[in-house]
Amino acid sequence: MNIFLKKIIKNTAFLFGCAVFFISCDEDIAENNAKNKLKNVPTQVIYNAKIVQRDSGLVKLRASAKLLEKFELSDSPYVVARKGIVIDFYDKETPDKPGNIKANFAKYNEKSRFYEARGNVVIRTNKDQLFATQSVFWNQTKKEIYTSDTVFVTDPDGNTLVGANGMTAKDDFSSYQFFNNSGAFNKSKMSAPGIQKK
Repeated sequence: MNIFLKKIIKNTAFLFGCAVFFISCDEDIAENNAKNKLKNVPTQVIYNAKIVQRDSGLVKLRASAKLLEKFELSDSPYVVARKGIVIDFYDKETPDKPGNIKANFAKYNEKSRFYEARGNVVIRTNKDQLFATQSVFWNQTKKEIYTSDTVFVTDPDGNTLVGANGMTAKDDFSSYQFFNNSGAFNKSKMSAPGIQKK
């Protein structure tokens, strides 16, 4: 009977230890889930947002979105425009003629200064070049815009270029590179050596 009682006490102690361990784990898991849920809840929500960013008194950009959500509790805070966004961007050389970007979805990571736009992305530069694609990424720190999606570019002369495997560009579109490209050009408006104008 003494051995039997010792076994019962050992088994009870073991089960009690397991119960404490599992309860402790459950509390940790519940606490982590609560923290993670808070990270995925917007801390600010703005409907019909209109934003103006200025630098030295000059308008740098104007943005409008039906819905902006800011997630500040995340390890890397970000802002999301789930219902589309339109951004007019200005430069010092042509302050009266902005370029713009339109997209169905946009996300901005504040720490890394990284923008992402998806869904029917259309960019019009202040020189009337039109870029159309399904996604575009802007690394503001490196001043680089890129995509691996097909890009259709039309210039004011009616020339069209297709970058089947995407492109990279400086963020002011002063230079860009297309991958696996093709196009149709208006011969009457080209002025390269060897091309006769009609």
